[in-house]
Amino acid sequence: MHQTSIVQRKRTTRRRAQRVARRVLPFLAALFLATPLAGPVNKSMASEVSGLRHSVAALTPTQRFTDHMRTAYAALGAEAEGLPFATFERALTGYLNLQAAGKLADDKQRLTVVDFDLPSTEKRLWVLDLAENRVLFHTLVAHGHNSGENEATHFSNTDASNMSSLGFYVTEGEYAGKHGRSLRLLGQDEGWNTNAATRSIVMHGADYVSEDFIKQNGRLGRSLGCPALPMAEKDAIIEAVAGGTCLFINKSGAGYSSPFLNAANAVAALGMAAHPVS
Repeated sequence: MHQTSIVQRKRTTRRRAQRVARRVLPFLAALFLATPLAGPVNKSMASEVSGLRHSVAALTPTQRFTDHMRTAYAALGAEAEGLPFATFERALTGYLNLQAAGKLADDKQRLTVVDFDLPSTEKRLWVLDLAENRVLFHTLVAHGHNSGENEATHFSNTDASNMSSLGFYVTEGEYAGKHGRSLRLLGQDEGWNTNAATRSIVMHGADYVSEDFIKQNGRLGRSLGCPALPMAEKDAIIEAVAGGTCLFINKSGAGYSSPFLNAANAVAALGMAAHPVS
């Protein structure tokens, strides 16, 4: 019975990885075909292309994975939208691992990134459509009252801490709360954000998340730990990301670690093992 259980688990893991590869690999592979050649291919150019293919094949799976990351980053135009590559790389790695674990919806390839390396006076939330290679939203977002003034520097998973929590979340369903239309969040990182549901950490709109508030106060208002959104955009953002999409809240140098940041697992999930090129 023990052997059967191990075999079944291996088969389930393999099938899950195959589903991830079928969904994500076409997206990543298409990025390399997005820029057509400017003219006809002559023998010299064909030789260079062949050499390039063999050079790519010589890279390790991790190196090829990083190349895919940079290609995806460029295709999204994320740099022009102010999203740092290092933050995007962490977010997409976690997204792929969550997808491989079967935690994300199959019909929405949406990734929301909040970067608390930036102050509240800057737009530090992005919603990325990975299927369409588009940045859907780039806007302001508040942090918790006890996380800091203009910059978020302190984080907690403890109830009543009134601090933001770092890490990966999966969005759940909508509900109407004291802030109106709101979106439940399920924390995925043990010790970092897994009390999000009991703390009522949700996405909602707030009047204190606006350029006018910044002009009057020199910073955004602050929440009780929720990633609060501008009132003018909260409905569209909630609709875009509700129902099993990935949210990543980042802060460098805060000691945050997560199994979902394991690049080797993401590489394995995508099936990017070394293979010969003919």
